[in-house]
Amino acid sequence: MTILLFSVGLVFLVIGAEALVRGASRLAAALGISPLVIGLTVVAFGTSSPELAVSIKSALSGQASIAVGNVVGSNIFNVLFILGISALIVPLIVAQQLVRLDVPLMIALSVIVLILSLDENFSRIDGLMLVVGLIIYVWFLISQSRRESVEVRNEYAREFGTRGTAKDLWGKNLGLIFGGLILLVLGSRWLVDSAVAFAQYLGVSELVVGLTIVAAGTSLPEVVTSVIAALRGERDIAVGNVIGSNLFNIMGVLGLASIIAPTGIGASPAVVGFDIPVMIGVALVCLPIFFTGGVISRKEGLLLLGYYVAYTLYLVLAASHHDALPQFSVVMLYFVMPLTAVTLFFVALRQIRSRKRRPTE
Repeated sequence: MTILLFSVGLVFLVIGAEALVRGASRLAAALGISPLVIGLTVVAFGTSSPELAVSIKSALSGQASIAVGNVVGSNIFNVLFILGISALIVPLIVAQQLVRLDVPLMIALSVIVLILSLDENFSRIDGLMLVVGLIIYVWFLISQSRRESVEVRNEYAREFGTRGTAKDLWGKNLGLIFGGLILLVLGSRWLVDSAVAFAQYLGVSELVVGLTIVAAGTSLPEVVTSVIAALRGERDIAVGNVIGSNLFNIMGVLGLASIIAPTGIGASPAVVGFDIPVMIGVALVCLPIFFTGGVISRKEGLLLLGYYVAYTLYLVLAASHHDALPQFSVVMLYFVMPLTAVTLFFVALRQIRSRKRRPTE
């Protein structure tokens, strides 16, 4: 019965997120909101709605470890797994705005999360600060979007299929939005309850379940969106969706969950000492990879995917107290990670030098 509830919950989350994104995107396009704002807010935030539903439900139910683990685990999963898989399908194009603004912002927010978690609690004040940051970010995107031409907006509106009478447009898409929200609420409730049952049955902590099973499950909309975008050749959308979702996870999901929870959300020493630093490291890895030629190559995608496998393996070994954990940790900490960092540094340095030579050639 638990497996059935978990599976149905995941299906409801994916279908609900798809309905919410489709309805909201069409209405936004019809209202003249630019492609930039729709892509980085409506689509990216909509695909993060399962994380929001699950984290809020967990916070209200007293499962703080699942709430925090879901946000941190989803951000790690989004970058390492989703971008890795998408880049293996086809090399991904990285827009310069991501390199100059959104990725540095993701890095800064990840560090802020670590600072806020040092007292092992995300208070309502912490949550309010994050939500205010989200409002400022959206306001900035809206101000930037005013530069978009009318032709670009009309083309995007046609792409989202906003033709038809105003009555039909609002009726159908509001139906999609409310139907999607209902599915998200039901799916999140069943997913959280079954995840807690899994943790108790397997004898592992709720944090590990939140970082792995729940995080991967609630990130399914991002997986579908990015993979389909990569297959269709919309490679910039595949990358932008992941970064936008990570920003919303931190500012929106963690912020709102901290505000709604009666006493804030507790952060265990394990997530403060290991998982949040891993999230920061994953965000830092993005910058040199994104910077190298404006493309995430298949080799870089394989590297990202390999790191996710290693991270998941570490969680499994730690949860089971396996004898191989110390040796595995030493290899990752003192060999694999430094080698990767040095390689990315020299690749980025070579790219900078080639760009400086280009105007003189």
